[in-house]
Amino acid sequence: MARFVCIHGHFYQPPRENPWLEGLEAVEAESSAAPYHDWNERISAECYAPNAASRILDGSGCIARLVNNYALISFDFGPTLLSWLEAHQPAVYRAVLAADRESRERFSGHGSALAQPYNHMILPLASRRDKATQIRWGLYDFERRFGRPAEGAWLPETAVDSESLELLAALGVRFTILEPQQAASAVDTTRPYRLALPSGRGIAVFFYDAAISRAVAFERLLASGEAFAERLLAAFPAAGAGDQLVHVATDGETYGHHHRHGEMALSYALQRLASAGGASLTNYGEYLAAHPPEQEIEIVEASSWSCAHGVERWRDDCGCRTGGGPAWNQAWRAPLRTALDALRDELAPLYEAAAGEIFSSPWAARDAYIEVVLDRSPACVDAFLARQAGGRRLAGAERERALKLLELQRHAMLMYTSCGWFFSDLAGIETVQILRYAGRAVELAGELFASPGAAPGAPGDGPAPGNPGTAGPSDDHRNPFERDLLRRLAWARSNDPLAGSGRDLYLAAVRPAARTPA
Repeated sequence: MARFVCIHGHFYQPPRENPWLEGLEAVEAESSAAPYHDWNERISAECYAPNAASRILDGSGCIARLVNNYALISFDFGPTLLSWLEAHQPAVYRAVLAADRESRERFSGHGSALAQPYNHMILPLASRRDKATQIRWGLYDFERRFGRPAEGAWLPETAVDSESLELLAALGVRFTILEPQQAASAVDTTRPYRLALPSGRGIAVFFYDAAISRAVAFERLLASGEAFAERLLAAFPAAGAGDQLVHVATDGETYGHHHRHGEMALSYALQRLASAGGASLTNYGEYLAAHPPEQEIEIVEASSWSCAHGVERWRDDCGCRTGGGPAWNQAWRAPLRTALDALRDELAPLYEAAAGEIFSSPWAARDAYIEVVLDRSPACVDAFLARQAGGRRLAGAERERALKLLELQRHAMLMYTSCGWFFSDLAGIETVQILRYAGRAVELAGELFASPGAAPGAPGDGPAPGNPGTAGPSDDHRNPFERDLLRRLAWARSNDPLAGSGRDLYLAAVRPAARTPA
């Protein structure tokens, strides 16, 4: 029996760019990240950069070695975070790409990097069309950066359903990673399983060791690299037939940001595992190639690793939260999602009709628009538009309209970034950010389309209780899409009386963020 260890880090930050600074995609100052300019900059200094050159100390406390931790673990980086690193921390970005190349040499040709759907949308709550685009964008972004197709994919919050796995498998993804309670029956976490999909395809699933992962993330196991290594080695069953894999998965920010010097504990544990002889380091691709699944499993549909109630954390007041006062509630989550769903469903047919006059296939054009998101040079944009318009050259107002339509759809997906619902209150910076994406979407819709009329019978179509003046001259005259969004947002209430409703937050934090080219 051979023993193997794999440590997975899920590295991710929500996109923080001001949606109106097209092309520049600039992050504005975030005072809560002080003394750094913003949270991306702070977490990069505390985690992403230290893991690229982590210190291993000798007995006298001097640096004995510098280690690129990414080359020794399994990892995924959110595509929007990689875009920020590429622009603002190029040395860290290059180290991440180099780590995947090095891991291919170390692990039998299998790179340690995994893909991720594009902007951390909770896929079980998304439309099938949005799931497909999110997955295609994430896989395209991955291959463009890492120079190879993705073998595996990390699902945002490990939120899973069969439809999402069908889409991944159809595009060549071989495996994903889930929490053991997402299996419909008891599992042995030391082996992979096969999930049979309704289409007849299958995908492999690794269920990580939840107890050790929890100890790493929340129980200070990283206080000692030696203890971390010993805990991993102790997890192997005393007896068992065949090879076994002990593997853990946590947020990558655990190693340095959530736990100071956690990257050093990780480096030491990796060195200890590599030198002790008790187990061999591996990654999921290498282990799967040598140990194909021998058993099938079913999953719990619409489940995740961070909500005991499935995926309710992103649409309901289920009790799962981070921070906030003891009397706070998250009743704002449901009306927020209802408001955004109504906007998405209102915009989709309008986009389809308008884009159908320009592109051969409106939704295929959206799927391919990631090419432009990653390269906005005039040559790339012109080539993309020509391909999607059947070889016809777009110019002038038609070219501008085509790009606005696609940007409308980009922001209509960015507004579903999961962090907007994850935390304790509507007024948090993460929720304000997704409202800004919604604000940019309604602005573009107002420029592109005539008044759509209000949808009858929707709960948000009337004033919210306790919100006199919900519809007034400050918002009715501007834009019918924005007017309807504001009406629905009025039903979402912050726990902070000074912050008020979602409508109040929009007026206070979204409209002032809008920028003109000047």
